[in-house]
Amino acid sequence: MKPDKKVWIPAVAAAIIAVLLIAVSLYAGWTHERPDGKIPHPPGPRNEGLGEYATTLGTIALFAGAAGFSWFWFRKRLKSPSGLVRRAGKLLYAWHKPLGWVTVSLIAIHGAYLGIAKFGDDKVYTGLAGFIVLVTLAGYGHLIRRVRNRWMRAVHRSLGLLLAPVLIVHAGGSAILAILAALAVGAAVSLLERIVRTNRAPDTGPSS
Repeated sequence: MKPDKKVWIPAVAAAIIAVLLIAVSLYAGWTHERPDGKIPHPPGPRNEGLGEYATTLGTIALFAGAAGFSWFWFRKRLKSPSGLVRRAGKLLYAWHKPLGWVTVSLIAIHGAYLGIAKFGDDKVYTGLAGFIVLVTLAGYGHLIRRVRNRWMRAVHRSLGLLLAPVLIVHAGGSAILAILAALAVGAAVSLLERIVRTNRAPDTGPSS
């Protein structure tokens, strides 16, 4: 392997660990299945209020992460013909990293509490899988400007894409909504640019 491609090694290791943890979660769910077809879960945390707060923090983190990912749609559009797209792109460029660290922090709090309070729940494994991918993603994002390697951005984007299905497995509907929100931003950006280009197109019709 060429030296510059070795930056993929931590990402590949994180992906393999995440897949193994998801496999463990699925196996645990299968072995815990009752004869009636339902999967029993350990009792919730004694303090349900804190458990609800931790769950809410996890949901907020999903949408903060989706907002940070939305920078992907703007990274090559900072000179877009649409002024709104340019301004939104500059705003997301400034907030991309802070949103990433906010996401990591909220997920850490969410996972630390529920991982202890619901130890043994099958979702703990999928949550840990998502956290490993997220931390690796954040690490690459932090090092992009310091490590001059043309593969760094590709690895960073690939981990972001990998995180989506892992989060769907873990969080279900909430993760799907966050992903759809990020996709909606991309669709809105394309639509705005198309409208601006259409309005600026010269009139080539016959003169009266």
